[in-house]
Amino acid sequence: MPEAQPSATEWVAAFAHLVGAEPPTPAEVETLLELAAIAAHSSERFAAPLACWLAGRTGKTLAEALELARRA
Repeated sequence: MPEAQPSATEWVAAFAHLVGAEPPTPAEVETLLELAAIAAHSSERFAAPLACWLAGRTGKTLAEALELARRA
């Protein structure tokens, strides 16, 4: 029987541990998903991970990044 894949939450927690960061809170996950949805639906799907990556590099809060995504 194939090994079960981890849930998204489990995978993110494991990745966060490996990169030395705290995993996002449930509220942060919701905001990130909203940011990704705005990017993907306003442009092309691959804009979603790039927008989240950029947001993480800016030092802005997720709320600020989300508002800027709405304006883009």
